[in-house]
Parts: sequence; C-alpha cells; structure tokens
Amino acid sequence: MNSKEVMLLLDGNSLMYRAFYALPLLTNNEGVHTNAIYGFTNMLLKMKEELNPQYVVCTFDRSGPTFRHNEYQDYKAGRKKMPPELAEQFPIAKDLLKKLAIDIYEIDGFEADDLIGTISKVAEENGIEVYIVTGDRDALQLASDKTRVVITKKGITEKEIYDRTRMIEEMGVTPTQFIDVKGLMGDPSDNIPGVPGIGEKTAYKLIKEYGSIENLLNNVENISGKKVKENLMEHREDAIFSKKLATIIREVPIDVDLEAIKSKENFDRDGVRRLFIDLQFKSLLDKIPSEGNVDEIEEEEIKASYENVESLNKLKELFDEIKEEVFLTFKLQSENVFSKSLIEKIFLNYNEKNYVIFLKEILEESKEETLSTLKILFENEDLRKICHDIKIPYSILYKMGIDFKNLVFDTKIAAYLVDPSRKDYELDTLIREYLKILIKIDENQHVNEISLLKNLYKELNSQIKNYDMEALYYKVELPLGKVLASMEVEGFKVDEETLNHIGEKFVSEIEKMQKEIYSLAEEEFNINSPKQLGKILFEKLDLPVIKKTKTGYSTNAEVLEELEDKHPIISKITYYRQLTKLHSTYVEGLKNVIDEDGKIHSSFNQTVTTTGRLSSTEPNLQNIPIKYEMGREIRKVFIPNNEDSVILSGDYSQIELRVLAHIANDPNMIEAFINNTDIHTKTASEVFKVPLEEVTSTMRSNAKAVNFGIVYGIGDFSLSKDLHISKKEAKEYIDTYFERYPNVKQYMDDTIEKAKKDMYVTTILNRRRYIPEILNSKKMVSALGERLAMNSPIQGSAADIIKMAMVKVYEELKQRNLKSTLILQVHDELILNVYKEELEEVRELVKTSMENVLTLNVPLEVDINEGENWYEAK
Repeated sequence: MNSKEVMLLLDGNSLMYRAFYALPLLTNNEGVHTNAIYGFTNMLLKMKEELNPQYVVCTFDRSGPTFRHNEYQDYKAGRKKMPPELAEQFPIAKDLLKKLAIDIYEIDGFEADDLIGTISKVAEENGIEVYIVTGDRDALQLASDKTRVVITKKGITEKEIYDRTRMIEEMGVTPTQFIDVKGLMGDPSDNIPGVPGIGEKTAYKLIKEYGSIENLLNNVENISGKKVKENLMEHREDAIFSKKLATIIREVPIDVDLEAIKSKENFDRDGVRRLFIDLQFKSLLDKIPSEGNVDEIEEEEIKASYENVESLNKLKELFDEIKEEVFLTFKLQSENVFSKSLIEKIFLNYNEKNYVIFLKEILEESKEETLSTLKILFENEDLRKICHDIKIPYSILYKMGIDFKNLVFDTKIAAYLVDPSRKDYELDTLIREYLKILIKIDENQHVNEISLLKNLYKELNSQIKNYDMEALYYKVELPLGKVLASMEVEGFKVDEETLNHIGEKFVSEIEKMQKEIYSLAEEEFNINSPKQLGKILFEKLDLPVIKKTKTGYSTNAEVLEELEDKHPIISKITYYRQLTKLHSTYVEGLKNVIDEDGKIHSSFNQTVTTTGRLSSTEPNLQNIPIKYEMGREIRKVFIPNNEDSVILSGDYSQIELRVLAHIANDPNMIEAFINNTDIHTKTASEVFKVPLEEVTSTMRSNAKAVNFGIVYGIGDFSLSKDLHISKKEAKEYIDTYFERYPNVKQYMDDTIEKAKKDMYVTTILNRRRYIPEILNSKKMVSALGERLAMNSPIQGSAADIIKMAMVKVYEELKQRNLKSTLILQVHDELILNVYKEELEEVRELVKTSMENVLTLNVPLEVDINEGENWYEAK
C-alpha cells in the first residue's frame, strides 16, 4: 500500500448475508452453523492482508425500526425473515471481531449504511483512505477520490472496486447522482417506490441529461416521452421521497474517535485461535499465528512425560505389568507392496503413564521372543484395548502371526460415524476439535497424542451414544476392521501370464480403435489431446458445440454422451478412452502392485465414503468398468490360491430396491418381492398397464431404468435422456410409477422434509449422512441435496447390510475352523477363496449368513456362483 493511512470499513450484515448464501450450510461438531462466519472471516482476513489498514471497523444493523421505517411504514416490507441458521451466527461473528480488537458500530434508529457513511466522512476529513467492503450497491453513492467501495461479487471470491472516477467512466453518473438514479427507478429489495414506468436504463439516461431529480422535475415539460412525462408529473413527490429514502445519512450522532479505533496489534490471538478450533476452521488457524500463549499453555497442559522401551527385557517387564485397559497408537512404515509394511513404534498409555516401544529395533534383538511377548498383550482377551486407526496395525500383526483381541474402541471409526463427511480423521485433528487442544507437530507429537487418547475416547463414546449408533458401531463397524485386515493379508492371487496376454489384447484393440477413428476423421491426430479432438469434432466434422472452456472446446464424457447419436466417431472415442484407461489402470497398474507372493493386497478403506460404503485403493478393485467385454476380461486374471481352491461369489439380488420396499413399506413392492415376482417385470406391468405375461424385453428394460432411477431421485429430464424418449413420456412413466407405488412417493416427500429440518438422514441402523446442500439457495444445489436425501438411506442401508454380512461370514468361517477365506467385497458382492473340499458347506454358510443378517419386510436373496477365476464366478 502507499504511505497514507487506510481504513477498512465492513458492512457486517451485508457480508454475513453474502457469505451465508454463497457457501453450503456448514456446522461444527456441536451442530452450530458456521458457513456465514467462515465466509465473512475469510473476506475480512483477505482484505486486511491486501490493504494492511491502520483502522478496521465493522457496522451492523439493529433489529428495531429505523428513521426510514418511521417516515415510510412500508420500507423494506415483504423482506423474508432472516433464516435462523444465519441469525445464530451473528453473535459468534461479533465475538470474533471483539477478539480481533475490531471496533463494532451499531445504533438504534439507523442502518449500517448510515454508520458507514458517517465514519467514512470523518475518515476522509482526516486524510484517511477508506475502503468500504459490502455486497450492497447502495454504498456506491459514498465513492469519492478518497473512498473506494469494494463490492463483493460471485459469492465471496470476486470483487469490484469503485471510486468516483470509475463510476463516472462506467455508469456516466457521479456517486451523488447515483442516489438520484435510485430515487427514479426505486428499489424492490428495500420497497422504495421510485417512479412507475422508469427502469434502470431510463433512470440513468434522465440523470445523465438533467443532473438531478430536482432539475429533472423543474424541466419536466422538455421530456419527449409522453408516458414518462406523465408519470414524473403524477409521482413527483414519490421521486423526491424515494431519493430521500435511498440517501445514506452521513451525520449520525456517534462519536468517531479515530485514535481509539486504530488497529491494535495486541489482539486476543489465543482467543481467536480457540474460537477457530471450536468452529473447526482448521484452514484459518495459520492466518492467526500464535504469539506463543496458546501453544505454550496447551503444550504445558499436555507436555507428556514418557519412558522409552528399547529392549526385549523392558518390553517383557512392561507387558507383565499391564492389566485391564490400555491405550495404543502405532507408527508405521508403509510401502507400495503389503509384504514390506511394518510397525516401527508402538505408543502406549497405561495407568496414566506413556511409553514409546521401539518395536523395529526390539524385533532385531530376537524376533521369536519379541513375537511371543507381543502375543501376551495383544492376544489377551481380558485386556481392554482402545486404539486410533487399528486396521493397518491389525493386518501387520496378523501377518506376524498375532491375533489382536478385545479391541473395545477405535477413535477413528467413531469419528467417521459421528461425521462421515470430514476429510481428515487424523488423531491430532480430532484432539484439536473435540478436546480443544493443539498438538504441536514435532518429535513428541505421538506421545502427546497417546496421552490424550483416553479423553478423546470418552468424548467420542458419548457422541456414539447420543446419536444412538451403538449397534452400528459395536456390531458392525468395529468388528469389520478385523475382517478388512484379514482380507488385506489374504490378498487375491493374480495369473500374471493371463494378465500379459490380456495386455496384448488391449494393445491390439486400442490400435484397431485408433485406425477406425482416424478413418472416420480422415486424418491422424492425438486422440488423447482435447484440443486436437475438439478441432476434429467441432470444426472438421462440424458437430454441434455443447460446451466451451477457457482453453477451447470441451470433449468430456458428458459432451460425448450428448453427441452420441450425431456421428459414429463418438462411440469409437468413448470406447477408446475406456480401453486406454483400463489398460493403464488395470493392466499396467496391476503389474506394479503384485506382491512377492504373487497376490495383490488391496487396501480397504472404512472411513472414506459419506454413504457408508467401503472403498479400495492400491489398486481399486471395486471400480473395474464392466460395461465392455474387455473390462470384464480383467476379472480373468484373479484366480484361486491354488489348484485345490475355487473362487466363490455371493451377490445380493436387487438389494437397494428391497431396502426401498422395506423403508417405504410399500405393499405393492413388498408383495412382488415376497411372491418372488421379477420386480422389473412387475414395474413394467404397472407402468405400461399390461398383464405380466405381455411385458416385452424393452418394457422391462425401461422399467428397470425407472426402478433404479427412482432410487437415485431421477427426474423426467434425466429419464428422458436415459431412455431416449420425450420428457412428457418420461414424466408419465414416473407419475404412473408413483400411482402404483404410493408409499414410495410418500417416503421420498417425508425424507426430504425431514432432511430440511434435521440437515441429515439416517439408515436402518441409524447411520447418519449430513446434507447441507438441501437448504442451499441455488436450485441446482438444493435439488442435488433432495436427491441425496432420498437415496442416502437406501444406499447407506445396503452398505450396512453388506458390512454385517462380511462380519457374519468371517466369524462363521473362523468358528467352524475352515480354511476358506473372504478376500474381496465389491458393492453388493462378497468374493471368497474356497477350498473344494469345503465348497458345499461354504456355499450354504455364505447364502444363509447373507440372507439372514437382518430381518426386513421383504426377503434378502443371494445368488451364489463359483468358478476357476473371478470372471467365471461372476
């Protein structure tokens, strides 16, 4: 900035409103809404950083009437009441400003604009440059050579800055004349009447010509437009009065002591940081560096003493002492392949004492004795164990021949259930947010964390009880960790010879597709280059342009889908893209992660999706595209452990539709499933109003699209695109569907209403999914929220059921002492490596376990298949 003093003047109400509607609804762990505060704070800190002001002031409206209301009863009449989700954020925003030592001005009888006008005038008179930050264009009348008005645009990310010169250049009027423009055209948002028939364009034209409303009215006879002239003559008093209402008062009776409001360097940094922690504003913490107080106070509180355990003898002594309950975390060495992953250190808290166990070094002293010692602790069924993120340590210990027993709590999984939408479940983050303590990232981080794990456990355990998630947590998610660990250890064997052969087929097919695309384009080009592809499609082949980006034509999947019936080259390009992706991800990609035992040990993630479904990485075996035969071919490379085994698949039949029938309690749908009637044929019969025996394959296919579309909240526009029918016809399908299944419609309506009230929906087992999108002011976003509200209880309940089935199948296999193992879960399907001698027993075990894991109003059905590889089993 220049050497002049600068004042930053904030329109608190305007900025809070702007932030509230620009950002999705956010809440902290205590359910307090925070999106307006977050956006407002971001704007404030950004402007402070850009301007480096010597003065920062924020003004707010008071709730009572102003002098304008007293003069004009209908002033601002008809405005919607402030949403309660926004209203609750104002006191917190003001508390934050006080902690930042920013002066707040608000006074009965006047608006924030009037206070801004008065304060900016005083600042100008004292030679101070003023920047007024607001979302309200009314403030443009305050622009001058010394005062700039910063209008926030596009939510909170963009802004326009106006001074007197820019206003004259762009609008053709001075800031003062801007008031006259407002007086003529009125302002519906404030219910200022203006002059009927005079809109923005005419108002600007008249003021540019006559300079002011008063001069215009004095020369009304010279106006050429008959209607405009008549309206001005008839409503001259309205014009004068509207100008008065629109004029910001600059003489409000307040004391503006510039010395007193000068920015204070010694604001309450600790208080601000603590408030950010409360509000879960992790990204803003770095913008308020501590002066030492917060971190010093809190480090002192948690400056955990500890004892190093670096020898086998000390380990034995420690483990002999431990009784009843122990708290554990682990430091891992993770590698690209599972066989090389190991535990470096164990951090242990027992009886309020902390220990660091140097496991890697102790194993080098005597591997056999160390393993025996570890079993004393980890296999002790009477010793309660509370951990954070146990799954990978589970699998590494399992690989070492140690069966970890009596895990009573995992804080990471609990935090995921309490809030499945957060990005970060790291221990230091959870301690900061739940215990309000900052953990410094240094050599003592893990010790300080383990010293607080007991407190975090108590807090999260309480949350699980409050949310009525005990059954979901203790019967499903907690035992599932051990199941996933065993699957990771077991792995899925790969036939490398078949993989290489399939790789050759892919290369051949990709080359064939390239030639066909070049032939249709009548030239060679880089198909992988969006720029070159765009030129071929939209310039050479003259296909309709669907979407443009900053760099040229868009050729993404949605665009190609729109163009599918416009030219034969489109389907070839789509297929080519699938082939190249499959080849790089699942042919070349798989080669890189085959472990020394000839298996792929995928990592299964329990705390990633908001729906409760599992995901897998390194590699993602759940997402192999099977639309094309070449995609399905990849499953041929996954084979049993040996010649004595087969691959067995247990696949739930139409689980989401069965869950929908149960949740909606729709008698027609329930009847179809109970009578084992094909649900898609039944729906086709209902929608197309024909007997079951007259349903054609096309009717059934269309009904299937409707059935699954309804589950995902599909509308007539999307259904018409999917089925290539008119929007009107698609609407008729949906309307008829709801007539035949009225409880489904009722369920959807009720669920949307409940989500709007609670901001979340729940599954059969009470799993929560938060849906802030549903109250978003943007229709497209709120419509997404409604679809999520309808679908999440169905998809989430299906996820709960498959997880329960995994736990049940795993426990049954263990209990019966069978060699067969669970090795993969993909959507609604379980994959097992089954020994041939156990095949009949395991078939029955899997089918019975999966079908009886939860009692619904409709039967759960499971299809069992087996084969010499995953392709055959599926």
